[in-house]
Amino acid sequence: EKSPNPFVVMADRIRLKQAILNLLSNAIKYNRTGGSVTINFNADKPRRLRICVEDTGWGLTPEMIDQLFQPFNRLGRESQAESGTGIGLVMTKHLIESMGGSIGVSSTAGVGSIFWIDLNQANQLVSDADADADADADADADADANAVDISFATNRQTVLCVEDHSANVLLVEEIIATEPALRLLVARDGLSGVAMARSDRPDVILMDIQMPGLSGMDALRILRHDPLTAHIPVVALSANATAHDIRDGLAAGFFDYLTKPMRVKAVTETLKRALKSGREPVESTTNAKTAA
Repeated sequence: EKSPNPFVVMADRIRLKQAILNLLSNAIKYNRTGGSVTINFNADKPRRLRICVEDTGWGLTPEMIDQLFQPFNRLGRESQAESGTGIGLVMTKHLIESMGGSIGVSSTAGVGSIFWIDLNQANQLVSDADADADADADADADADANAVDISFATNRQTVLCVEDHSANVLLVEEIIATEPALRLLVARDGLSGVAMARSDRPDVILMDIQMPGLSGMDALRILRHDPLTAHIPVVALSANATAHDIRDGLAAGFFDYLTKPMRVKAVTETLKRALKSGREPVESTTNAKTAA
């Protein structure tokens, strides 16, 4: 049923829909038998709209809430039957914050939880006809994914992730999954990464530094000396996070140097910058340093 007083928010429709579906999925997954899930909204704050997803599950303790938005943390529920990686809420937080919103939770152990999303209201209400047309456009959602500034380019671009740790690959997969304009290739070691870079010519490479066999540093040297791959921006991923490590990585020719544990926002913003760098393949061997 349509609200008699509709509200319009500043958001990307596809990403907002994905965020709400993530919250609804969790509310159902971690509910109790015979429980319920309710979604509602209010506009108690000026120019802000709050969307709430309320469940009657087992609730969360303050200690659990403190850990809630950490990747790969399922709050001790790893042994339960429900599947999942623990990345969903991290990605939901990223989606909402990228649209200028915020997300939070209030919960009482043994009673249930309320997950909320705050978004800025738009200045103009849509008509019923516009709202119906917008609903019909869901079938063409991918075509509208670049309607706001948080999206990547409209042409499909390729990211190659060279990483041997499954947890880090899962996080990158979740990040790329939120961007319809991107596709992901994965190599589990340096040699495979170099081979895939030569054969698939990705638009950007995420490169782990410490890998068995060929290290990320050695892989970068090979890529920089090959005319087929010398133009590709390569972003370092490393647990070595000292100022010396970062300085050496940038001096070696990495486009940027991201430290682990990876932060979703940092990865996304770095990918956008790298993809917009617009370098072309070179005709001769080069070892030129790239901009940080």
